[in-house]
Amino acid sequence: MMVEWLHYFGLTESASAHGGQLDSMLGWVHWLMLVLFVGWGGFFLYTLFRFRARRNPKADYAGVKSHFSSYLEVAVAVIEAVLLIGFAIPIWATAKTSPPNPETTAQVHIIAQQFAWNVHYPGADGIFGKRDVSMVNETSNPIGLDCADPHAWDDVVTINQLHLPVGKMALLQLSSKDVIHSFFLPLMRVKQDIIPGMAIPVWFTPIKGGKSEIACSQLCGLGHYRMRGFLNILESDEYTVWRAGQATFCQHEEEPAPEAAAVPHAE
Repeated sequence: MMVEWLHYFGLTESASAHGGQLDSMLGWVHWLMLVLFVGWGGFFLYTLFRFRARRNPKADYAGVKSHFSSYLEVAVAVIEAVLLIGFAIPIWATAKTSPPNPETTAQVHIIAQQFAWNVHYPGADGIFGKRDVSMVNETSNPIGLDCADPHAWDDVVTINQLHLPVGKMALLQLSSKDVIHSFFLPLMRVKQDIIPGMAIPVWFTPIKGGKSEIACSQLCGLGHYRMRGFLNILESDEYTVWRAGQATFCQHEEEPAPEAAAVPHAE
């Protein structure tokens, strides 16, 4: 009930596990703003009527001696503190300060650039192949994936298309090749600025299937308007079929030797 009226006024339905908490907090904040708007607006109209010139032809320099407004301001400050300490900080702690175990998540690297989202999936080995900036070619290798690395042989790279399974936590590593971008998934209640030179983790659990938009909510250049991608949330079996049907980025004629593929590599 708290957020249904927000949906009526245009708030999209949440499709992530943590989205309900954010929507609930947003609902409380809007109720507080509505009460303040009506209360202070009513008080303003009262003062215009109460202290009109016809009723008060001579100025009263003593003014109003009541401390009601001071008490009201303290009450508002207390309510704001409750929203911050009781809602915002716990949600932030859950969503931002405790990264999940990578072994239990669907891992993806998102490399932003003007003006596209490069999406890098690890292969069956679960290990991302090495990327080297010296190998970046905007036509054939936009993320600089090193195909000489055995762990890169089974990696998949897509552009502007992010596929994730429903019901499993997704762990995204966000980075940028050029300027500051902002990764925004409205239905997942996820928004994170991407800073060049940094790898920033973001995690969430999709709870509904479907297709939605990936937006860049940071003005990143003249082509910012066309930096648009799509998030596809699939059922577990559909996701497995999709992954199996994707061609690997490195098209080699021979498979790497088993012993080479087993060599651990930290990106």
